[in-house]
Formats: sequence, structure tokens, C-alpha cells
Amino acid sequence: MSLLESRSRVLFIAATAMGLGIAFEVAHIVLGLGGRSLDGFVKDGVYTAIELVAVGVCASRALRRREDRVAWVLISAGLLTWAAGDFVWTSWFDDVANPPYPSIADVFYLAMYPAVYVALVLLMRSHFRHVGAAVWLDGIIVGLTLAAIGADLVFPAILGVSTGDAAAVAVTLTYPLSDFLLLVFIAVGFALSGWRPGRQWLLLGTGIAVSTIADLIFVFQEANGTYVAGRILDAMWPASMAMMALAAWQPASNGTRRRVVGSHAVLVPAVFGVVALALLVSATAHPLPRLVVGLATGAMLAAGARAALTYRENVRMLHHETRNAITDALTGLGNRRSLVDDLDFALQRGRSGQACTLAFFDLDGFKRYNDSFGHSAGDALLVRLGRALAVVVEGNGEAYRLGGDEFCVLFSGCFPRDHALVAEAQTALEEHGSGFIVTASCGVVNVPEEADTVSAALNLADERMYADKSDGAVSSRARGQSVLMQQSVLMQLLTEREPTLREHVCDVGLMAVAIGKRFGLNTEQLDELHRAAELHDLGKLAVPDQILNKPAPLNDSEWLLMRQHTIIGERILNAAPSLRPVGCLVRSSHERWDGAGYPDGLVGEAIPLGSRIITACDAYDAMVSERPYDAARSSDEALEELVRHSGTQFDPAVVEAMCEFLEAEPPREQVTVNGQLTG
Repeated sequence: MSLLESRSRVLFIAATAMGLGIAFEVAHIVLGLGGRSLDGFVKDGVYTAIELVAVGVCASRALRRREDRVAWVLISAGLLTWAAGDFVWTSWFDDVANPPYPSIADVFYLAMYPAVYVALVLLMRSHFRHVGAAVWLDGIIVGLTLAAIGADLVFPAILGVSTGDAAAVAVTLTYPLSDFLLLVFIAVGFALSGWRPGRQWLLLGTGIAVSTIADLIFVFQEANGTYVAGRILDAMWPASMAMMALAAWQPASNGTRRRVVGSHAVLVPAVFGVVALALLVSATAHPLPRLVVGLATGAMLAAGARAALTYRENVRMLHHETRNAITDALTGLGNRRSLVDDLDFALQRGRSGQACTLAFFDLDGFKRYNDSFGHSAGDALLVRLGRALAVVVEGNGEAYRLGGDEFCVLFSGCFPRDHALVAEAQTALEEHGSGFIVTASCGVVNVPEEADTVSAALNLADERMYADKSDGAVSSRARGQSVLMQQSVLMQLLTEREPTLREHVCDVGLMAVAIGKRFGLNTEQLDELHRAAELHDLGKLAVPDQILNKPAPLNDSEWLLMRQHTIIGERILNAAPSLRPVGCLVRSSHERWDGAGYPDGLVGEAIPLGSRIITACDAYDAMVSERPYDAARSSDEALEELVRHSGTQFDPAVVEAMCEFLEAEPPREQVTVNGQLTG
């Protein structure tokens, strides 16, 4: 990947010029490239040119991009003041035998630091605003410890050789102090990035580190009287400015919240915390400068705050994990583990005379609800029922969800199956709506009277619940017979209206069930598919005969009326709640795969699978049957027509399944629907 994020040719030329300038300066200093005659050109011209180009590169970033503009304007201003300090020194004091110190050049040099401090804070706030307090503390620990180490190594040496008045000594010490503070900011930035800084922070950190090293060497040599211009030290400042300028054009670090779980995330601040502690311990035997002690103390305070924060987070995580271990994530009720623990404790109390009642509930009709309305709606239903159950049993027991559609209640006290509290809990787990009914079967066990162990109580409650479910199946079969009677009445109405229609819809129903089996539909879904296939033309009862049997193409107004028949069919079926799922399939039985169908213009898999199957089967049977407006086609011709319109009018997967089914040419099979043989 290119070092420069921007593709600007001018920027590339500027970066190349800085690189060549630094390389030439190093080669001249180390290898004597160009000879002594170029000393002035290199020391003044090349040096100043690199700095000015760096300022221009950084400033262009601030002008061309809005992101972090203020920060890069400040860094550009800082680099400019540093370059101004060099220019003032070169122009006024370079040839002076005893230049003043401190001078106006030092004002420009020192002005860089506040600008860069503020810029680094803005960059950290922009890129790392979502990281936690612990990461900030890690950076502070590392930064303060680094500053303490630097102060311990450098300050005594500088103080030992510093001469001049108080102002001169103060300025001499201000440079390393300011550089150490820059290192603190960089260390915090590295910590906030999870100790994986991107190229932007890496270049910023490297540039600041190079400048800090150069400043420390210069201050020490200057105070010791050993500084000589034109050495490799002079190449370090423009190199650091070039790196900081190039950092402006690097991709910004990721500002999203991250969790750093690598060992380095713990090891790095821990090691630096130990180093800070070692500095404080050593201060008891060998006096250290107050600055060193202050920085090390700050690092230790940050380490203490970090430890306290870690302890609080661990306690919170422990509480969270403990709660999750005994709580159902969906409903917030106790889970199976919680029930087992509470039931075991209740059994122990029961042996001392404090009996309790275990009520086991299993939802009836929930699977059909889930299949009809989707898993999200099913989860929402479980949440509603769980809340209702918790409200009903509050003060008299505890509610639990064991998983799936199974709930339990542990009542305080001994209650029979027909007690009002049990009935209220069972009623709380019921919900009725348009096209669905969800009820609950129940099994009740008194403990420890009827079961003296946890497993025995759960098994007995489960057996009694299934016995209750079996009793309810009788009424379910009665409801099924009612549905069959309703369908028979509707089919008779269609037959009376158009005698030939009965054979067509029966054929469509048989083929639809056979195709539905190839898609793995269960018995309940196949039953709904069969009913919808037979009743998909129910709405044509409202279409006049002259339109229904018209041998010529329909006009616009006739088509408008014809396209209402699926909505009318759904409206008729919705009058019986048990047939509402069938009505949904009927409504979409004339939708097209490409969205050009009616009445809703559904596209692709937004059309119910059953409706897609009915559409293809209806079209096939219509093509192989005699119609007032068209002669019957052969099976092969009908299949070719289906394949031709696969992906536009018909679902390709349904057409493929029909081809496989029809090309196998099996004898017409007898399909079992609701316990009756059809075919």
C-alpha cells in the first residue's frame, strides 16, 4: 500500500523531494558528498527547504480535507513556528560569536509544543472517543513512566552542566520537559489504539520520538559546550518534521469501540507500572529530582485507578455471568438451572413441612404460529406470555421458561390441578388473534408429597402435561371436522357455479401437495396448501359469467374486476378463523416471480411458497385442459411453457420440482390429507 493516501501528483513530488533532501543531507554529513563547499547550502538551503515543504504538505492536508481539519491546522502551525525559529537563528544568530540565550528563536521553538498538544488531544478525541477509561489509564501509565525515566536519565545530567541565569536554566529544562509531555500524548494514543497504531499514529510517534532524541542530545551538548553544527544531529529535526507531515495523509485509526484481549494489553501497562514503582523505591535510597518523583507518583496513581477499575469491571462481569447462567435470555424468567436449584431447595423445605406445587406448561399451537408469522413474531409472543405469567404468579410463586415453548411455575403451598392460581397461570399463557389460537397444556405435581426428588417431580409433571394435551386433542379433532365441513360447503358452491371447475381445482390440489412434499413441508403445511389449491378460485363466485367464460380477451375494466377475485377469496375465507392461513395463500396465488402479478405485486420469495406452488400447478393444469378460449396442450408443451417463463412468471425452484415430478410419470398417487384419501 502506498505511503500516501492521496493520489495527488504534487503531493507525491513533495514527499519525494523531502526524502531526497534528507538522504542528500545525511550523505553529505556522513560521507562528505559534494565536499566542504556545499556545507552552507546543505546547512541552510536544504535544511530550510525540507522544513518548508513539510509545512506545506501538512497544511495542504488541512485545506483539502474537512476531517480533523483543526488538529492538522494546529500541527501545521507548530511546524511553521519551529521552521520560523530555525530561520531566525540562521538569519540572526548563526554567525554571532556569543548569541543570546534564551533568544527570540526559542520563543518560536517553544510555541510549537502547545499547538501540537492541543492537536493530539483533538485527534484522540476524534478517533478514540468510544474507548473505555481503562485504555486511557493504560496510556497515561506508560506515558508518565516514560517521562519519569527520561527525566531521571536526562535532568540530572543537564542540571549538572547548565550555566547562566535562571531564565537560561529554565529554558534549557523546558525543552526536555515539553518533549517528555509529547511522549506521554503519543503513549496514550498508542494505548487507545490497542497498541496497534495505524500508520498515522506510527509516523506521528516516530517523528516526535526523533525530535525528542535530537532535542535532548542538543540540550545536553549545548549545556556541555560540545555541540558542533553540521553533524548528523542536524538532519534529525527536518526528518522528524517530514514524518509528521506525511502522517497527515495516512488513514485515520479506527474510531470504533474495541475490546483488547491480547496479553500485550495487560503486560505493557503492568511492566511500566512496575518500573514506576521501582523508581519510587529507589528514591528512598538515592534522592531523585522532584520531577521524576512526581511523574512516577502520577504513574502509580493511574495504575491504582486502573486496578480499581479492573476490579469493578470483573465484579460487574461476574454478576452478569451469574445472572445469565440462571436466566432465560429471551423472556428474563428463570431458566432450567434456576428451576432445578429452586426446586431442590423447595424439596428440602418440604421435608420440614413447607410443601410447594410444580406446574408444568407446554404451549399448544405455537409451532403453527411460528411457521405462519415467523420466528421474530414467535419470540415476541414468548416474551409477552412470559411477562403475563410472571405478573400472574407474583407473590405466590416463581415463573420459569425451560426452553422452546415450555414454561414452569413453582408455587408456595400445595394446590390441586383445578386451583384458581393454576388456572390463572394457564390462562396467562393463552393468546388469541386473527388466524391463530395459542393455548397451554398443564401438569401439576405436589412436592414432596408426590415426588421427593427433582427429576421425579419434573418427570411426573411432564407426564401429566402430556396427558392433559392428549385430552385436548379430542376437541382439536372436532375443530378439524368443522374445517372440513366449511371447505365442503365452499367447494359445493364452486361446483354449483361451474361444474367443470371441481375437477380442475382437485387436480391442482393433488399436484400442489405432491410438489409441496418435495420442499419438505410438514403435514399441517401440506393441509393448508391442499385447501388453498382447491379454493384458490373461490373469489370467482363474485365474477359475472359473461366475464368468466368470455371467449375473447378481457378489456381493462373486466381485467380490473377479475383481479379482485383473489382478494374476495381471502375475504370469504377470513370469515372462518381456522381458514385464515389458507386465505393468505389464496390472496397471493396470482402473484408473479418478477413482481408483475396481482393483487400486491410481490416479488420472488416475498410470495408465500404455497402460493408459488399453486400458481405453477394452476397454470399447468389450465394448459392441459380444454378452455373456452384455448385448446388443451400436451404435457410436454405445458412443461416447455413453464420452463420458458421460469424466473419471470414462475418460481424456478417450483418449476424444476414440477419437471422432475411430471417427467418421472408416476401413477396418480393417493395423498392423505386430514386422515382422508384423495386422488
